[in-house]
Amino acid sequence: MFSKILIANRGEIACRVIRTAKALNIKTVAVYSEADANAPHVRLADEAILIGGPASSDSYLRIDKLIDVALDTGAEAIHPGYGFLSENAEFVEAVQKAGLAFIGPDVHAIKVMGDKIESKALAEGSGVSCVPGTKGAVSDTDEALAAAADIGYPVMVKASAGGGGKGMRVVASADELPDGMRAAMTEAKNAFGDDRVFIEKFVVSPRHIEIQVLADTHGNIIYLGERECSVQRRHQKVIEEAPSPFISDKTRKAMGEQAVMLARAVNYRSAGTVEFIVGANQDFYFLEMNTRLQVEHPVTEEVYGLDLVEWMLRIAAGETLTITQGDVRPQNWSIEARLYAEDSSRGFLPSIGQLRCYHEPQGPGIRVDAGISEGGTISMFYDPMISKLIATAPTRPEAIDRLILALDQYQIFGVSTNRQFLAAILSDADFRKGDMTTGFIAEKFGDAFVADAPDDKQAQQLMALGVALHARRLAARHHGKEPNARFAVCRDDDEGRTPHLMQWHADRHGDIVTCDDHDIRISGNLGQAFPQSGHIFDGEIDGDVMAVQVEWQGWHYALHLGAKSLHISLYPEAATAILRHLPVQQQGHSATVIAAPMPGLLTRLMVAEGDIVEAGQNVAIIEAMKMENVLKAEMKGIVSSISAAQGDSLNVDDVIITLAELDETK
Repeated sequence: MFSKILIANRGEIACRVIRTAKALNIKTVAVYSEADANAPHVRLADEAILIGGPASSDSYLRIDKLIDVALDTGAEAIHPGYGFLSENAEFVEAVQKAGLAFIGPDVHAIKVMGDKIESKALAEGSGVSCVPGTKGAVSDTDEALAAAADIGYPVMVKASAGGGGKGMRVVASADELPDGMRAAMTEAKNAFGDDRVFIEKFVVSPRHIEIQVLADTHGNIIYLGERECSVQRRHQKVIEEAPSPFISDKTRKAMGEQAVMLARAVNYRSAGTVEFIVGANQDFYFLEMNTRLQVEHPVTEEVYGLDLVEWMLRIAAGETLTITQGDVRPQNWSIEARLYAEDSSRGFLPSIGQLRCYHEPQGPGIRVDAGISEGGTISMFYDPMISKLIATAPTRPEAIDRLILALDQYQIFGVSTNRQFLAAILSDADFRKGDMTTGFIAEKFGDAFVADAPDDKQAQQLMALGVALHARRLAARHHGKEPNARFAVCRDDDEGRTPHLMQWHADRHGDIVTCDDHDIRISGNLGQAFPQSGHIFDGEIDGDVMAVQVEWQGWHYALHLGAKSLHISLYPEAATAILRHLPVQQQGHSATVIAAPMPGLLTRLMVAEGDIVEAGQNVAIIEAMKMENVLKAEMKGIVSSISAAQGDSLNVDDVIITLAELDETK
C-alpha cells in the first residue's frame, strides 16, 4: 500500500479521499488555488501546496504543477477525484512517465471510454446493447439533418468528449436541429476544447440507470448493483438512489453482466460506472462509461457496505479483489440529494457569496459529504455544489422521510440554495411511488421553482412561531423583561392585509401563542435564536414535530418548512386599523429591465436599440461556469437602451437591456 498520495482536486471529493486515506494510515498532500486557501480540504490534509490562481486553468488543470508537487513532496500516487483531470489521458500519461501511480484506470481505457464514438463501437462489438445513432461525428448541418431523418426524431445531439450534461441538446424536429447543433458544439468547445458532436436516438420516457463496477489488475471484475439517476435537470443529476425502485432482478442481472463485459473488453481496472438509458419496458441501451469515481458513489457504499475509495487505492497498489459477485448483497435503501448554491426562483442560477451560517444535520442514517464550512465562500470559479446529503434506512419510504427531515435541519445562510426544491421533489407523490423519468423535473417544475404557501393549519403554526421568536427577541433586548407581546400578523401573500391578532406568553413548559382563542404551544430551541438573524427551530408546535428554518429582518419573518414557505410581517396591535393602507414592498427588477441573473460573461446580444421584442423572445446569452444561459424578454416592448456590450463581464443584477412599453394605438 502507498505511504503518501496527492489528491489532484478540491472541495468535497478531496475531503472524501482524505478521510479514507487517513483510515488506511496513508499521508495526504492537498493542492489548492488562491481562492481555496482556507478550504476544508487544505486543513484536513497532512500537507497543502498552493499551485496557482483561482481559475481552474491556472491551478487544478495544471498538469506540470501537479506532477512537480507530487515529486517534491514524496507522494507515490495521485488520486484525481472527479471532474478536472480525472478522465484526462494526457494527465495519466504524465503521472506514469514521472514514475507515479495513477489511482484509476489506465490510459487505454480512459481514451476509448472518454470518446463516445469509440466507446459505442467497442460496446457494440462486445455485445452490449446500444442506442441507434451515427457511427461517428457529424460535421455540418446538412449531414446532421440527413442522419437525424434516418434515425427518426426525437434525437439527441451530444458532444463526443462530453460529460456532466455539457454539449447535449434534445431536438424534436428538423427545424430545431441547426440551433441545437450550434449550441451543443459551442458548449462542447468551451468545456472540453473539442466541438465534435454525434447524433443518436432519444428514448421516450427514459430512465437513467447506472451500474457500478470494480475491477482489479488480476482479471477480477464485479458489479455492485445499480443506481437510479433519472431525476435530472438539464442532464445534471439532482437525486440519486440505490437500488432503483423500477429495475427487476432479471434486468439488474442483465445490465450488470453487460457492464462487466464492457469493462473486460477495455481491460478496465479500478472503480468505474457504466451508464444505461432504460425504456418503460426495461429495455436498456449503453450510454457511456465513466472512468472515475462518480459523484453519487455514496449510495452504493451505504447499500453494499463498501468503501469505493479504499478499493481504488488497493487496486492501484496491485492488490486483488477479495469480493466475489456472490458476496454482493444489498442492505437497506440509500438516497442522495445534491445541495447546490443556486437560486431556484431564478432558473436555478448559481448563487455566489459567503456562508455566514453553516450547520450540517445529524442523526441515524444521515451522511454529509461536504467540502465547505462556515465562513467559506461559493465563488464563480467552480461548481456551486455545497454538499451531498445522503439518507439510508431499511426501506425507501423511510429513507425519503429521513432525507426530508435532514434537509429541514440543514442550516445554510448567506447564499440561496436548492434545499426546498429538493424537499419538493422528495415529497412529490409520483417520486414517492418511484414513478419518474429523466423528464421528471422539467415536467413537474419547469425552468424554476418557487416554494408553495403552507396549508391553513401550517400557516397558523408558522405565524405563531414567528410571534414567539419576535417576543423573545424583544425580551432579550429588554434584558429578559417580558414585553407587551400582542401583535397584528399579516401574511405577505395576502393582498387584503388581513391581520391575525396573536398574543405570546411563556410558562415553565414552554411558549404559548394565542390566536382566535386557540392556544398554540411551542416547545423547542427558541431561546438559542439570538443574536444571529437565521435560526432553525427543531421541536414541536401544537404537538406536531417540525424543523423550521427562520430568517428575519426587523419585524419581517420568512419561515420555511419542507418545500413550503411563509413570509409574514408583524405590527404592534395598535396598527391594526391602518394595515390595509400600508404598501407591500416590491422586490427585484420590473419586467422592463433585463438584468444579469448571475455573474458571467455576456457572450451574445441578440437585439439592438429600437428593436421590438415579444414576450419570451431570446435577447442575450450569458456564459458562466462553462454553461450558456439564455435571457428572455418578460414582456412585449421596444428596446429603449442597452447598458452592456458583448464581451463584458457582468455582476449579478447588472442591467443589460431596458424595454419600453409599446403604444399599440399608433
